[in-house]
Amino acid sequence: MAFTFVMAGGGSGGHVVPALAVARELRADGHHCVFVGVRRGMEAKLVPAEGFPIEWIETGALKRVGWRQTLATLAGLPGSVWQAARILDRVRPHAIFSMGGYVAGPVLLAALWKRIPVAMMEPNAVPGFTHRHLARYAARALVSFEETARRFPRGRTEVTGLPIREEFFAVPAKRPVAAVTVLITGGSQGSRTLNRAAEESWPLWKKGSVRLLHQTGAGMYEELAARFRESGVEGEISPFLSDMPRAFAEADIVVSRAGMGAVSELAAAGKPSILVPFPGASDDHQLHNARAMEKAGAARLIIDAEMTGPRLVKEVSQLAAHPVALEEMGAAARAFAKPGAARRAADILEGLALGNPASLKMGIDRRSESRNNT
Repeated sequence: MAFTFVMAGGGSGGHVVPALAVARELRADGHHCVFVGVRRGMEAKLVPAEGFPIEWIETGALKRVGWRQTLATLAGLPGSVWQAARILDRVRPHAIFSMGGYVAGPVLLAALWKRIPVAMMEPNAVPGFTHRHLARYAARALVSFEETARRFPRGRTEVTGLPIREEFFAVPAKRPVAAVTVLITGGSQGSRTLNRAAEESWPLWKKGSVRLLHQTGAGMYEELAARFRESGVEGEISPFLSDMPRAFAEADIVVSRAGMGAVSELAAAGKPSILVPFPGASDDHQLHNARAMEKAGAARLIIDAEMTGPRLVKEVSQLAAHPVALEEMGAAARAFAKPGAARRAADILEGLALGNPASLKMGIDRRSESRNNT
């Protein structure tokens, strides 16, 4: 039996990419998926490229946008919900999948109005604005941290992790050598803080002690590339790394922002990390993500204002001097890894479409079997 699902959550790649992974699983099972998004978001580029239909609504963010934008968004919210409701009337979905974010808000409110079951996937340690306020209405909630489960309905929540490319799970463990390899990445757009700290670090490394793999983003690549070549530091500098799993495989330590996509990739690959949360992230979710990883012994946390070249060299040098501690950090990171998250989400959506209350229990049984077999 074929079902129809609406995929809600857009604006950023962190919302869109996991939803696409789930949609691919559903499509492989013969189901139909329709995305809802905004034309200025990443979904406008990513969703059509994957061959999925997308419907558009008009809505804006509510967090960290200033009072004028907040008032404009609130004033337009009834209209956004009405637009979403009309889409649901046309599409007639059997269930809704939400990755959260401001795009998901009107869709979830319309789904509640229409009494359509909703599965929420919350990737961050602290739920974002939309999921935090609508958590009680989730038919199923899929989270990445045990501590996050307490914020969703008891008996309807499980820890699945975030859908991650299988190549990250295949990254082998790596023993550090004399020259430690450090991957620095602020995401596809780059990070001015990490780029500045990397440049400041170049004259501070002991000769032959480090190899840098640095993804700068397109904006600062040209100005950094020439100076990097003159620095004499071993390594590579690129605007974008198209094969990030390969870069992870080469790295002994990863220096990164702390979005849930990055954190999940670190966990899947079992990589020790130095996490520098982006201070402008909504609800400080990157800070909470980084704290959870640090608490588990998988990462070091440096706040954005303290990330400098000398601090980078100090932290990397301390970690590199203790190979056993690095291995322990990698093992702690891998303990967060949750393979099969997209498949599990697809199974739950199919269960909701069928009206199958056993779909959550199946996930609990699978986790129990996995623990018993390790």
